[in-house]
Amino acid sequence: MQAIKIVDLFAGPGGLDIAAEKLGLAVTGIEWDDDACATRRRQGLHTIHSDVRKVDQTAFADANVLTGGPPCQTYTVAGAGAGRRALDKVLRCTELMAEGSLSPSDVIKLGDERTALVLEPLRWALEAIRAGRPYQAIVLEQVRTVIPVWEAVATVLRQHGYSVVCDVLKAEEYGVPQTRRRAILIARHQGRASLPKTTHRPHRKGVNRLSGDPEKQPWVTMSDVLTHRPTPFTVVSNYGTGGDPKARGRRNHDEPSATVTGKIDRNRVLGPHGSENRFTHPEAGMLQTFPADYRWSGSRIPQQIGNAIPPVLAAHVLSAALDLDRETLGAAVKDLSGGTIRI
Repeated sequence: MQAIKIVDLFAGPGGLDIAAEKLGLAVTGIEWDDDACATRRRQGLHTIHSDVRKVDQTAFADANVLTGGPPCQTYTVAGAGAGRRALDKVLRCTELMAEGSLSPSDVIKLGDERTALVLEPLRWALEAIRAGRPYQAIVLEQVRTVIPVWEAVATVLRQHGYSVVCDVLKAEEYGVPQTRRRAILIARHQGRASLPKTTHRPHRKGVNRLSGDPEKQPWVTMSDVLTHRPTPFTVVSNYGTGGDPKARGRRNHDEPSATVTGKIDRNRVLGPHGSENRFTHPEAGMLQTFPADYRWSGSRIPQQIGNAIPPVLAAHVLSAALDLDRETLGAAVKDLSGGTIRI
């Protein structure tokens, strides 16, 4: 592949972008949210502050890698059937877009504007194909319930000569100190697409982290990355298990965090001698594997953090998509984590 130039749709505060930079890759992120763009500007990330639907794709004619994590709301299957109907709509729209019989404006008319947003990466890919400059690699990321949509997108891309793989990855198996699940799609126009190889053992409640495959690293704990926090500490989730507010999830310092969400600032951290506080913004970012000195800005910072792809996971996915060597990946992971995570 020639020199890599990435265009990142729905780039958020820069989870994938900072990973790309640490890997030595050129990337431009497109993001409309004012707060996320404030963080990106302060961090010095190359950014187009705009709606991805309004950006002229010809301005990125030299980009050969497309990445993106579109909004997830229309993928949900929760509730009294509304989510399922939205998902069915999205799947049908992928077929119509592949046939060229559905424009973005038509998608908007189907009822939920977010449906148009979730189909933007496919629209960008198809327009590039029809212009005779297909992206050499495509990387998409979202919540795990999006897998049916990724499979539909994969079917379309294979019709245009792409090798495509998609699956749900466990973030802790790539060194992220968090049991986050993410649906990943990787497509290659030349060569064979493959998912990143796991480097760490999966987290299992009540199982010693030192047991398991000796060729893989133990899962990374919260205290491994939050080295300044006195132990022991226990994190009490803002969410109640099974909807019961009295059954709030708990994780100890020697475990990975539960999924970091936009409400991580509501979690209680119970420390030694009866102390109680909350995670700071830098700490919440570190659990997502952002560098400790990441320059968060704007408002709704917890939401920015919770919505982002963990940079270490992004580094693994980009490395697999672009056939980068292990040494480059290892150096990026070390740099992102300040040396607290190794592969």
